[in-house]
Amino acid sequence: MQAVIKTGGKQYRVSAGDRIRIESLQAEAGDEVEFDQILMLGNGENSKAGSPVVEGGKVSGRVIAHGRNKKVRIIKFKRRKYHMKSQGHRQNYTEVEITGISELTD
Repeated sequence: MQAVIKTGGKQYRVSAGDRIRIESLQAEAGDEVEFDQILMLGNGENSKAGSPVVEGGKVSGRVIAHGRNKKVRIIKFKRRKYHMKSQGHRQNYTEVEITGISELTD
């Protein structure tokens, strides 16, 4: 079974056992987390899309680690003006392992 979840302003397609890097969460390594904004649940022909979210859908995961991505270099340069500004940025992330996907059945 696969699901499309929304967290941190981004959407991710996940299935059980996947490891994803998402925007930083306020949870310790080893904690259980639940994602309640499920945009789609499905398994081939048996798919269910929400409008905007699937009611009763739940994706659970376990926090593996926190870290920082590679540095992104930002350079602003104006030619013939002796002007150059350099800056760097490293985004924080949380690595999560998806442990289960479930839906509420009637």
